[in-house]
Amino acid sequence: MTASTEKVSILPPADSAWITAMPAVFVLIWSTGFVVAKFGLPFASPLWFLNLRFAGVVLALLLVIPFMKVRWPPRVAVLHIAIAGLLLQVGYLGGVWVAISEGMPAGLAALIVGLQPVITAFVAPAIGEKVSGRQWIGFALGFLGVVMVVLDKIALVALPVSAIVFAVGALFSITIGTLYQKRKCPSFDLRAGTLIQFSASLLLTIPLALVFEVWNVRFTPQFIGALAWSILVLSIGGMALLFPLLRRGEATRVTSLFYLVPPVTALMAWVWFGERFSHRAMFGMACAVVGVALVVIRRR
Repeated sequence: MTASTEKVSILPPADSAWITAMPAVFVLIWSTGFVVAKFGLPFASPLWFLNLRFAGVVLALLLVIPFMKVRWPPRVAVLHIAIAGLLLQVGYLGGVWVAISEGMPAGLAALIVGLQPVITAFVAPAIGEKVSGRQWIGFALGFLGVVMVVLDKIALVALPVSAIVFAVGALFSITIGTLYQKRKCPSFDLRAGTLIQFSASLLLTIPLALVFEVWNVRFTPQFIGALAWSILVLSIGGMALLFPLLRRGEATRVTSLFYLVPPVTALMAWVWFGERFSHRAMFGMACAVVGVALVVIRRR
């Protein structure tokens, strides 16, 4: 077998308990992203935080990869992996963090990004996927649940147009990036792919930060904790879960999991920050769960 013909995987068997638990773990990890933003943004501008986050991921991988048997993809695949990484990391994370830093409530940002499954469903035919009537009902129910969960979090504040543009840009960036990776580079060694994606992202965010921001990072214990969580859990752990989920299932099914992120984020905010969690939000969580179930559970 050669690197050009073998589909490299470091995943456990498909019938293992870990594979079954992966979607739930992914939702829990991904939902902490907005909480980390609330912890980290008071001590650093968004692009410089992302620079440190990307650099930390690259450094961590460079320290361990030499001791592993990593299969590197061919040059054409490297390009596709890097492009997907720029969309998933710089476009999505940069958009969300800049939008929140400019005054957008985290709940509103979560709601905007929560539209991803709907957009994915509309463009699914372009990557050869079909969306059934039952799945469309699930998308509608999931979106209704997302709206209900974050409705109380949306204050009538004067948001700058730039915050809305960045949030919407993040939505389209993660949607396009997910579909691009599913179609162009669905199979690669996760360690090599993660290093490629975060290295490419770092090469782009450094000049962006130098042009648009001033270095103002304060290394407080809270900031260091948020940065460490972002590097080890959100970036390395989250991507290590997202890639196998995309590889094993249709993009429409995987992205439907993002409907669960705003409700879970709201629950975390209630536990850690004492933010109100109303009965309407609880009902919305139930709608989101049912909606995702309609999309991801296959009929026998």
